[in-house]
Amino acid sequence: MYAKKLLFEDLSSIKFKMRTTPYHFNLLSDEERLSAFFEAIKEKCNGTVYDIGSGCGILSIFASFYSDFVYAVEINPDSAKTAKYNTKLFKNISLINADAREMVFKDKADFIICEMLDTALIDEEQVPVINSILKNLKDSGEIIPKGIINGAEAVNMDSNHICYDDSFAGSNLNHEIISNFVIYNEVNFNMKIDEDVEAIIEFKISKKGIMTGIKITTLSLLTENIICGPTEMFNPPLLIPIPKINVDIRDRVKIKLSYKMGGGLDSIRTKIEGIS
Repeated sequence: MYAKKLLFEDLSSIKFKMRTTPYHFNLLSDEERLSAFFEAIKEKCNGTVYDIGSGCGILSIFASFYSDFVYAVEINPDSAKTAKYNTKLFKNISLINADAREMVFKDKADFIICEMLDTALIDEEQVPVINSILKNLKDSGEIIPKGIINGAEAVNMDSNHICYDDSFAGSNLNHEIISNFVIYNEVNFNMKIDEDVEAIIEFKISKKGIMTGIKITTLSLLTENIICGPTEMFNPPLLIPIPKINVDIRDRVKIKLSYKMGGGLDSIRTKIEGIS
């Protein structure tokens, strides 16, 4: 079955034949995310592949058409059971219900797929997991996604607590962007990653008013040629409140932002460093 090459038109037929949890059904409904990963896997994958955090198994299935063997690792027992059912006809997929950080793999990987992405990698275990399994990647191996780029904007926002921008889903949460977009952090998954992030971000204010927060947007580099996100189910922007600041056009506001990748939203800290 896996000798056949997968075509883009096959996506829908595979998707609707799969068992899913409600969460994974929503992930499968995100066509932009799904098709971007399909194209990245089609472009890159061969040899031995690890799919870390395989969920319902859809990316493992994609990879099986282009690779010799896929190790699909899922820590959640219910998700692993679902993925095992979905991949049972694929002879080159081995479904493993385990913590990838504790796995001893038989073969080193040519490619690692790790789709456990969250905005700025704050509320997801992707970075700790990747750091722990890099030793199992061949020297010539690669990771999908290749990395991420994080940027921030100054905003006037309604909420006084950290929240995701769910405007993709028609949320009534209002915010107004009042500055330029500043890239403050880039992460390359093919090397050991420092999980602690600290950056001084200088915003150039473009509209007179009140600054009450910052908006973090994450762009995912699946390969050198494919950038994805944000979407409703893939790194929706994160809104972080700060104490109110009255600002004018051409003001420069410096904010210190820190958090731990994999540390959760409670690890986020902000501090106003100055305004000029």
